Amino acid sequence: MDADYLPFHQNPSKPKFIAPAGAVDAHCHVFGPAAQFPYSPKRKYTPCDASKEQLFALRDHLGFSRNVIVQASCHSTDNSALLDALDSAGELARGVAFVDETVTDEELQTMDAAGVRGIRFNFVKRLVDTTPKDVLKKIADRVRPLGWHIVVYFESQDIDDIAPFLDELDMTVVVDHMGRPDIAQGINSEAFAKFIRLMENNPNIWTKVSCPERLTLTPPNYSDVVPFAKTLVERFPTRVLWGTDWPHPNMKSHTPDDGHLVDVIPQIAETDALQQALLVTNPMKLYWPESE
Repeated sequence: MDADYLPFHQNPSKPKFIAPAGAVDAHCHVFGPAAQFPYSPKRKYTPCDASKEQLFALRDHLGFSRNVIVQASCHSTDNSALLDALDSAGELARGVAFVDETVTDEELQTMDAAGVRGIRFNFVKRLVDTTPKDVLKKIADRVRPLGWHIVVYFESQDIDDIAPFLDELDMTVVVDHMGRPDIAQGINSEAFAKFIRLMENNPNIWTKVSCPERLTLTPPNYSDVVPFAKTLVERFPTRVLWGTDWPHPNMKSHTPDDGHLVDVIPQIAETDALQQALLVTNPMKLYWPESE
């Protein structure tokens, strides 16, 4: 583990908010254990181990039913830990993998059978080396026939560069963490307006209204992030997802209490209908369509 890495909260509070039956944590990770699933030699950070057993225990503690496990950059294109967690969870988890252009059709089929339903493109340069967009488009073309979608991670200052590429994909795209808006600029900033226009102009684009702990200027008080997430939930109620981001890799300001994060949900989705859409209907439609 890196010397400045903050391990996840060892004793998160029990949320006061009771999630609706069937609620999905639609963005979380598993790390290692490194002795079984070594971290990539190309990684840009080394986390603490965060096992599938710990993830599933947290799911139950928070009152959730299912997980969507996202491959993190510290494991690069070795999706073994992800696939192992999916195998253990069965129908209670789905996955988002990370692949490159060398992935074989057989590997994609194996991942599909295991429960992978999307792949992640990471544009945050401090986390990964940049992959040319023409290569990413070819990868997207290969997974489209499987019915998968694309998850993208970028920061708000890069939206002008990323937006045209997202339109070209012509498939469902889920943007991580609201495109990481700059909270200091405020809810009426031009940068956030661009993100809203992106979603207005392309009905294929969804977003995760997650990670207030990463975006806030006043940790552990996340009230400054609430207006951003609330706006997106209310304007695009059928295209929003929520997740813990456990075990919160590369947090520098504080160690988030996952129970506290769950208690932010009724602040951003104020009605039963919005909470049902955010936590159940939307993730089930995207990740478990066969159950509809």
